[in-house]
Amino acid sequence: MELPKGVHRVESRGKEFYYFQAGRGTKAAGPRVRLPNDPHTPEFWQALRQAQGDNHLEVAAHTVANAVDGYLATAAKSVGEETLYNYRRSLEIARNAWGALPIAGVRPAHVLAIMNGLASTPGKARNFLSAMKQLSGWAITQDLIDKSMVDGVKPFKLTGGHRPWTQEQIAAAERYLVGVIRQGFMLYLHTGQRGSDIVKLGPTHIDEGGFNLKQVKTGREVWCPILPELAAEMATWPRRPGPYVVQESGATYTRNLFWDHFDQAREKIPELADVTLHGLRCTAVIRLRHAGLSVPQISDIAGMSLATVQRYCRFADRKEGGKAALVMLEERRTAKERKL
Repeated sequence: MELPKGVHRVESRGKEFYYFQAGRGTKAAGPRVRLPNDPHTPEFWQALRQAQGDNHLEVAAHTVANAVDGYLATAAKSVGEETLYNYRRSLEIARNAWGALPIAGVRPAHVLAIMNGLASTPGKARNFLSAMKQLSGWAITQDLIDKSMVDGVKPFKLTGGHRPWTQEQIAAAERYLVGVIRQGFMLYLHTGQRGSDIVKLGPTHIDEGGFNLKQVKTGREVWCPILPELAAEMATWPRRPGPYVVQESGATYTRNLFWDHFDQAREKIPELADVTLHGLRCTAVIRLRHAGLSVPQISDIAGMSLATVQRYCRFADRKEGGKAALVMLEERRTAKERKL
């Protein structure tokens, strides 16, 4: 991820450390302040703002910025890492817009104005509204507001989602991705698991030719077969304890940090300009469907609900149905011409 101005990362003995120093590298450099080790947590950003001199936010207990920090600290105890990351990213929009203002002054009209400003990215707008609903509910229970900040605000309709990869994109990734990024890509492509599970998969999960794992997000236990193509790829990977996907320093990945590193690699491959790693989840389902597996079988393998698998397979099934129809029409046309 791109670090804020004045923040720098230091690697030492396989670990990462973060520091803030205003004017670093100049004659007017300020004091060097140690920050928490994970920039994806609310504690990191609280410490950063204090180091930057925004201590007034700690005093003004009813500001939007302080409410966001309070909510995220509470949510960290009850939601998963991926959900918390998404909430923090969405609520940063609210912080930037109204941070120093009293949270009691935020009205649905203000939230709608932000939504309208995000109209070109409806997915981002929906995520923002979802996070604001969570913040609003929490703020009411803390007696910070007495009315919902999102009452009557409707989400934008989505016309798509994370798109499956094309064969050309898969081929480009197989051709150009290297190292741990390639390993993560192959695990995504051939297992259909979420990123939070991909970064934890390791040799200890192998059970009779498949991965036996308990999904981080759902708690669902799944057995995912290791297909021959993936097995051949895994045979070339370094043998070491722990997860397959680790950083060069040996430190483990979070799902979001791996996404960041994948995006950096993706920028160098034009064919992958608009792909997402989550799109490989849909791609894996479609590939299993093309291989002849039923929807319930895919649901068991990927640990997805039947409805999700059906949604992912819908276009693939229609496309296959259309191809079959073309073949049938061509056979009928040929037979008719022979009769003539």
